[in-house]
Order: sequence, then C-alpha cells, then structure tokens
Amino acid sequence: MSRWQYFLRRVLMSIPVVIFGTTITFALIRLGPLDPVSAILGTQYNPQAAEQIRTNLGLNQPLWSQYLDFMYELFTFQLGQSWVIAPGTTAYELIEIYAPRTIWLGFWSVVIALFVGIPLGFYAGLNPNTPSDYVASFGGIVWRAMPNFWLAIMLVTALSQLGTWTNGLFTWQTWIVRTNVVTPPALGFFQSPVEQFLADPGGWTESFIRATKQIAPAALVLGSASMGNEMRIGRTAVLETINSNYVETARAKGVSGRSLVWKHIFRNALIPLVPIITGEAFLLLGGSVFVETVFAINGLGWLFFNAAINGDLPLIGTLMFIFILILVGTNILQDFLYTIIDPRVGYDG
Repeated sequence: MSRWQYFLRRVLMSIPVVIFGTTITFALIRLGPLDPVSAILGTQYNPQAAEQIRTNLGLNQPLWSQYLDFMYELFTFQLGQSWVIAPGTTAYELIEIYAPRTIWLGFWSVVIALFVGIPLGFYAGLNPNTPSDYVASFGGIVWRAMPNFWLAIMLVTALSQLGTWTNGLFTWQTWIVRTNVVTPPALGFFQSPVEQFLADPGGWTESFIRATKQIAPAALVLGSASMGNEMRIGRTAVLETINSNYVETARAKGVSGRSLVWKHIFRNALIPLVPIITGEAFLLLGGSVFVETVFAINGLGWLFFNAAINGDLPLIGTLMFIFILILVGTNILQDFLYTIIDPRVGYDG
C-alpha cells in the first residue's frame, strides 16, 4: 500500500467518526437545557415574541428535519450566523477575529512543552538515580498534577503581587515592555508583517514582544500538563532504549557516545512520545476554554464558553465541528509521524 493510498484509507475511515461526533454535538445542543430564545429576548421575554423567534430560527420544525439541516450546513461549510453573541455576524467572521489569539497561545504552549519537557525527560533518563533525575522527575509529577484552572489563578495572583513582594524592584507590568498583568494580546502586526516591519522595525518588534509577553503566562499554564507528561514519558523511553539489545550491540562495536545518543537512543525514544505530542491538541482545545477565560484572552476557547452559556446554538455547533475536524486530522498526522520516525511501521498494519 502506497503512502497516498494509506492516507485516503485513513480519511475515509475518519468520516464516520466525524459524523458520529457531529451527531452527538447536535443531540447535546438541541436536547439540552440551552434556550437561545430566552438569551435573545433577555428581560423583554414574552410568549408571543418567543414563539415568533422560534419559528424564524426553525426551532419548531421536527427534530429530524433540524438534524438534517444541521448536518448538511456543516458538511457543506455553510456555518451560518451567530444568534446571541454577535447577531447577524457569520461564524467565519467570528473565527477570523478570535482564532489568531488561540493559535498564538497554542503555538507557545507547544513550544514550551516541547523544548522544556522533552529535554528534561531525556536528561533525566540519561542520568538515572542522580539528584538531577530526582528533581526533574519530582518536578514533572508535581507540574502534571496541578490543574490548569488552579495554576492559572495562582499565576495571575503571583504576577499581580510581584511589585509588592519585591518592594517595586520588579513588576511584570513594566518588564521589557509595559503591559497589564492580564490583557488580551493585540495581534494586528500579523496582518501585514513585512510591510509593518519595513515601515517601522522598532514598533513591529515591540508589538511582537508585547504580544508574546501577554500570552506567556497563559501559554505556560496551558502547556504545563503536556510538559509534565513529556518529561515523565521521555525519561521512561530513554531508560528502556538504553537497555535494549541494539544499543548494547552498538556500544560493543565501539560507537561513540555522541553517535549512540543521537542516532540510536533519542530517535527511538521519540516513538512513544508521538501520541503524547499530537495528543496536545486535545489539551489545547479543552484547556483553552478555562485558560482564556481566566487570562481574559478573547480566543476561540473564550468564544466557545460564552456561546455555551448564552445558548448560541449555531456558534456552538460550528466550533465543535471545527474542533472535531482538528482532532481527527491530528490522529491522521500521528499515524504518518509513526511511519517517518520508525521505519518498521508499515502502511499495511
């Protein structure tokens, strides 16, 4: 089986998964306690107006008809308009507005997890039963055990009190560039980065640093769970690889320590980390709802949270559909990474 045949097969197998997940989403938002009509009318609720709105929105149609319309519009990417959050605004426009902050947050969360968790885990695995191994292992367990929402609140409190604790010697607000402790990052410099950089290199650089600084605490919190997992599993993978037969054979043949580590140990130790790294998509999507709410980052997580509590059914369905597509696509990517990292994995299995 060729690589493209395998890819096509995985895509076809993912279609029932997407349909099932979308069906569950429809059942939850249509059969649940959410009432978009009450959210639209607010304090001006009256039965006549409510009935008129239900008729206009199609909520009085049979459930099977609503389901067919719901599925058809999503799978043809006719994502519709918001009912409550921004009436009359299309879902595409809302996603275009709020997605950049979530992407920026997710990028730095993955970077922190990869470039802190994996190196520490590999270092601990290469130096087992040493003080550094104990410190890294204990830190990974503690970091993994702290819930995102609790860590977010504690970090906001700590950053707010830094000036008091240090008698004004160091404050997060004035470090490098001036920002508030919790501020939604402005990502306008991404709209035309080349033109803005050429026009004002200093201003573009300051905007970039400010956005990175504003997103850094939330990224640290969001990447904490993945970082602890990668550290712990990376250590275990290195220890298992070191004791494998092919590593002992390479060592007996006189392979240098550097080549042994980079060509034999690290590459094979990455194999069990592939599902952990790709599985970060689940943590980023789920954790961003809490983290963006605590840090006042108006991204997709914040948008989903507000759509859920206000009963904005089209927006909830659209965001859930996008999240499902991201997770299914991540699983397909995971299979491809397996075949690249480990040549023993074929396309026929």
